[in-house]
Amino acid sequence: MAKQRKKSMLSGSRWQLYVLLAPFLTIFSLMIVLPVLASMVLSFFNFDMVSTPTFAGLDNYVRMFLHDDIFPIVLKNTILLAILTGPTGFLLSFVLAWFINEFGRGPRTLFSFMFYAPSLAGHAVYIWQILFSSDSYGYINSFLMSLGLTTEPIAWLSNSSYIVPIVVVVQLWSSLGISFLSNISGLQNINTELYEAGAIDGIRNRWQELWYITLPGMKHMLLFSAVMQIASAFSISNIITQLAGYPTVGYAADTIVSYLHDVGTVKYEMGYASALSVILFLLMVGTRWLTNKLINKTGR
Repeated sequence: MAKQRKKSMLSGSRWQLYVLLAPFLTIFSLMIVLPVLASMVLSFFNFDMVSTPTFAGLDNYVRMFLHDDIFPIVLKNTILLAILTGPTGFLLSFVLAWFINEFGRGPRTLFSFMFYAPSLAGHAVYIWQILFSSDSYGYINSFLMSLGLTTEPIAWLSNSSYIVPIVVVVQLWSSLGISFLSNISGLQNINTELYEAGAIDGIRNRWQELWYITLPGMKHMLLFSAVMQIASAFSISNIITQLAGYPTVGYAADTIVSYLHDVGTVKYEMGYASALSVILFLLMVGTRWLTNKLINKTGR
């Protein structure tokens, strides 16, 4: 009787959990799962949003890898920008959070707001447009000309040699907020008694504390931070378009996201745009899997 009563209580509590999860699962399925599945199916069709979709088999993928001269460029740019901004942003947000966590509550709150503020300012990229304006009124050009370092304005955003480093700097500046806050939260929630126990067990310096206590203690927050950085690094598009327009000179900084936006919303080649989004999705899933393996290995 006791076992049956306990089993019925567990069954009842599970139904309550399912009811509470139902709104989230419904929205997640409609907004995430269904669009992903629809893109995968549509990638095997030709569709212009007017005519009836026609089955194309692997034609979109064959076109992508064998006949599209732009795709290799934007794929290379996407991977390059993801490598430059993803790991760097992840490490930078953790290091900043680690240092700032040592301050008192007041300074810590102030610095946290300062680092999170760029994420709240959606149009703050225009500040960088003014800084790197190609005429003499741009702050960088004006400063360099006043020092005599250059005699004429530099076309920062129209030169393929400069645009990628500028995008990397702006992306790092604007993407630290959420990762920084999650790392601060993770550091704040580590049980301080663990450090006392570690000192008794032989931990003698901050680096040992970091490796054996801090990192394992905030593993889940590190994973969340890494996922956010992956999503941000692989979806760079608006920053590039706002800074240098589309396309950039020689597609020097354009990514898969900006390219599929052009293919899908300007040319209305929805089947091909869906194939591009599938490749981007696979890149993100593969990077997410690798990151999860690395963080779990660190946390052991």
